Amino acid sequence: MTNYRRLRIKGGTYFFTVDLADRRSRALVDQIDHLRAACREILSAHPVSIDAMVILPDHLHAVWTLPDGDHDYSTRWKKIKTRFTKLVLAEDPTLIRRPSKSKIIKGEKGLWQRRFWEHAIRDERDYIAHVEYCWLNPVKHRLVDRVQDWPYSSFHRDVQLGRVPIGWTSDLVDGDFGEAA
Repeated sequence: MTNYRRLRIKGGTYFFTVDLADRRSRALVDQIDHLRAACREILSAHPVSIDAMVILPDHLHAVWTLPDGDHDYSTRWKKIKTRFTKLVLAEDPTLIRRPSKSKIIKGEKGLWQRRFWEHAIRDERDYIAHVEYCWLNPVKHRLVDRVQDWPYSSFHRDVQLGRVPIGWTSDLVDGDFGEAA
């Protein structure tokens, strides 16, 4: 069994990239209500501060701050992925392609990539870069021309709270954000 080395900081802030197994899938946006329900359910039992989040058709990015004394983001992601998968399967089992033999052996349904990518936020500059990356990601993937046109982003929450103007723009952020171009 692989032993992944992860930096675990109690009360830390992290950036995540979580991918579907089929990168051509649109399941996350097509089943957005199920994803929202899964996140609400799991994060009500295992709270985090969602500093930023963007949902794209085949992957998502999030910046979370964990509660003081807590560093267990892995359990949260496992439970969210499991709950979302169960909700999708209950509605339409054909939305999930047949998993590989190794996933079947491990009891996996094949919707998600097994792992996720995380990055511990180091400082305020790093935090801002990763929040802005979440906002800009739909533009980067050419899903929309303007940040405000993508509906599945915490950008809209932050506009409503007065944290950022609706017409906010920025150059695309360069760096290693855990995804292929």
